[in-house]
Amino acid sequence: MSRPLPFFATLVVLAAVGTMIALGVWQLGRRSEKEALIANYEAVAASSEAVDFPVGGGGEGVLFRRSRFDCTKVSDIAAVSGTSARGEKGWVQRATCAVGPDAAVTVDLGFSRDLATPAFTGGEITGIIAPGPRLVADPPVAGLQPMGKPDPGDLPNNHLAYAGQWFFFALTALVIYVLALRRRRG
Repeated sequence: MSRPLPFFATLVVLAAVGTMIALGVWQLGRRSEKEALIANYEAVAASSEAVDFPVGGGGEGVLFRRSRFDCTKVSDIAAVSGTSARGEKGWVQRATCAVGPDAAVTVDLGFSRDLATPAFTGGEITGIIAPGPRLVADPPVAGLQPMGKPDPGDLPNNHLAYAGQWFFFALTALVIYVLALRRRRG
């Protein structure tokens, strides 16, 4: 005589599997959205039209465009790992420019193989807006070397892998549940 399926456990497993499949489908949709976003960023990166640098955050709509910013007060300069325009690894000198009592702007001044803080006290910087947002100086300032330019192609688009993970989790949950049912009956 076979036992009936446990109602509550079956309901929970099917709900979890349905949720995981829905998350996988959602990730597939996000993949298409991200591809469109990257294509848009690549199109604007090819444009020479300059835009105002976003002060106070935000700025998703202006990423990878040329811009100009006048850094009147440097509050900090720190070396962060980075890459030169020639592909060398080293340090990018990143300045924080105060633009008010509660706001600051991040500017990558240029590349160096040396950790020493450059003599930069402020001034006008032209460059490309990178995620953050931060302005990547092009040309570099304070006697530094050119950095690798921000590239929309470097933005991660892992959504196909995420979708595959959700589908795999759903399949795994079903397999484990079937094995548990077989063990219960056996």
